[in-house]
Amino acid sequence: MHDDDTRPTKSQPDDDRSDCDERRDRAARRGPGARVRREDPRVRTDGGRVAPELLPGGDGRPLSDVTVLELGHIIAGPFCSMILADLGAEVIKVEHPEYGDAVRDTSPIGNSSFNYVNRNKLGVSLDLKSDEGHAIFADLVREADVLVENFAAGTADRLGVGYDDCREIDDGLVYCSIKGFNPGPYEEFPALDPVAEALSGVMSVTGHSGQPPVRSGTSLSDMAASLYAAVTVLGAVRQRDATGEGQHITVPLFESTVALMGYWLAYTQAYDDVPEPMGASHPGWAPYDVFESADDRWVFVGPSSDRQWRRFCDALDLDLAEDDRFAELQSRLDNREELNEIVSATCAELDADEIVARLQDASVPVAPVNDTEEVCDDPHLRETDALAEIRATEGDGDRIRTPRFPAKATGFDRVESTDPPELGQDTDAVLGALGYDAEEISRLRAEDVV
Repeated sequence: MHDDDTRPTKSQPDDDRSDCDERRDRAARRGPGARVRREDPRVRTDGGRVAPELLPGGDGRPLSDVTVLELGHIIAGPFCSMILADLGAEVIKVEHPEYGDAVRDTSPIGNSSFNYVNRNKLGVSLDLKSDEGHAIFADLVREADVLVENFAAGTADRLGVGYDDCREIDDGLVYCSIKGFNPGPYEEFPALDPVAEALSGVMSVTGHSGQPPVRSGTSLSDMAASLYAAVTVLGAVRQRDATGEGQHITVPLFESTVALMGYWLAYTQAYDDVPEPMGASHPGWAPYDVFESADDRWVFVGPSSDRQWRRFCDALDLDLAEDDRFAELQSRLDNREELNEIVSATCAELDADEIVARLQDASVPVAPVNDTEEVCDDPHLRETDALAEIRATEGDGDRIRTPRFPAKATGFDRVESTDPPELGQDTDAVLGALGYDAEEISRLRAEDVV
């Protein structure tokens, strides 16, 4: 990936100075967000974004001076780097020149996954198995603060783009690996989102009693790991700015999903009981479930205090608030089946909108069970600008609306959403920013390096 004679000469600490002193000095010389570079005439040394004019988010956002390389595919890696892009980072997605991300142009759901998790990124195509591809990758690493990858275990090392390889190029790099498992007995096993859901216990409590276990309706484990990865990257970048040292982060699907199951694990150990799936209900509240309305829709209701229970009864004209079978929470739990039958019969006489309106007016937790079309047209999401329009790069190219970063902050604006990149669409611009001229880029393309 690089020649030994291109490596920078590291300053040697004085005999009376500690390694810790030297690291502090290196961090101070860098300043917040800055990077140590190799001496190479191709590479920009201004400490900013590689191609600052190509993406929004470069001014006033928390990560506006951070560049992220993504070697990601499908969900976990791309979702993590998208979160960092939403906080202002410049994300450069590196893909193979021929086939790109594993879900590009695969199926309607594959295309849709790609279109969602790859907005706000630059697209660079690069053959990492070629010598010149490795050299270009090394240039990118020199410019990067963070690298995110979710290759199968061992793949990055085999390609020569693992942590040890990249650390030799820039020891200030924060290298984030999203894997199936942390190092241990399972680490070499193939992992998918349902594998993590099954092993973690999520499947065992999802669905209905007496029925086969089911996975969640979205990529729960992939996205949980991505969120933990983004948070950990932020911590590592903050630490790098203080110490001058990069590091390797490993974020596992399995353990991340186990973390979501924490209160169930605590329950099992404390009370020697293994929970069964309960559908939409909850073991600690009643009524707390979905009920079918007169217009064949489903509505969730969940009064979760005695005060809410009384308001629930008033709103639905139920003479149950003082009934000994249901007056107290424990009695409602003891008579859950009978109570659910009564509530079910009541809801079956009312349209969903009326149930929702009555209970919202009474400040009782309630919600219609929306399908995805209804979510796309939700008036609250429209009013809060929660969905942004982009072009479906993979698929038919229609304009679609996908979720924006959901949090809002008083100190910075959300980044405007950009279309997911076509395969390699920004290769020329990024390589040009690195110092490659048009003739050289044309030759690299002719030789299938980019």
